[in-house]
Amino acid sequence: MAATVLNVETAIRLLKDTISELGFEVYPLKVGWYNALLPASLRLAHPDDTLAVVVLSTPAMFEQTFLPFMEDGGFQGLTDPIDQCVKQCISAAVSRCFPGQTVEVSYDYEMLPNRKPKFLAQTAAHVSGAAFYYQQADVTDQPWAEKKMFGVCVHPRFGGWFAIRSLLVFEDVTLGPDVLQPVPPDCVPTREGRIKLLESFNHRWQQDWSYRDVVPPVQTYSQRQRDYFSTLPAQRFALLKTWGFLPKEDQQSEAVSDTQGSHG
Repeated sequence: MAATVLNVETAIRLLKDTISELGFEVYPLKVGWYNALLPASLRLAHPDDTLAVVVLSTPAMFEQTFLPFMEDGGFQGLTDPIDQCVKQCISAAVSRCFPGQTVEVSYDYEMLPNRKPKFLAQTAAHVSGAAFYYQQADVTDQPWAEKKMFGVCVHPRFGGWFAIRSLLVFEDVTLGPDVLQPVPPDCVPTREGRIKLLESFNHRWQQDWSYRDVVPPVQTYSQRQRDYFSTLPAQRFALLKTWGFLPKEDQQSEAVSDTQGSHG
């Protein structure tokens, strides 16, 4: 299908109409915006003007999509159930909305043969304008000496109560030179605020999740959702059983995900 048949506006509208009610958000970006921030080994193998779309899950996804997915017996018991649910939703949307289009779909948990991630989720979210990716370099006069501090994305409406799930690359759709890169909202503009955010995320994210409330969120995770994501991945299968969800096959494997992927 030629690029003129499916333009950027149509692609985004179709995706939004299909998955927004499931608790997802979509944000377009140019592949070149993403690649410009990364070394050659981590860049996407597509022309700079190619359309890509990053997909986020909001707090609503758990109740609106994941729990019904489990109730319907969609979980196969071989991989992480959240990952399965997200993949089913996105792959179904791509098949329904873009028949005949070449769309490369990558998920936050997928790795290349060299063990590098298929895409860097937080970088994609930042360049799309979806969420500001706060990193150590964003703090002046750093108080941590040589210590490594991992970065974290903050959504302007959900704070840290969201996850970056997937990247779609539309190989036959391009963005023109008139499309300017959006600037993500800087929700934590002060040095003190950024220090508090990074320290909370790096030192206490499993204990209190306070980094997620760095901005007043319009919605947070329900208690059931918090219980799920605060449970270690290897123990979530047992938790789901206590909730009455049984997989079709009594098997499980641990799932490994990046910092704003399947841990929520």
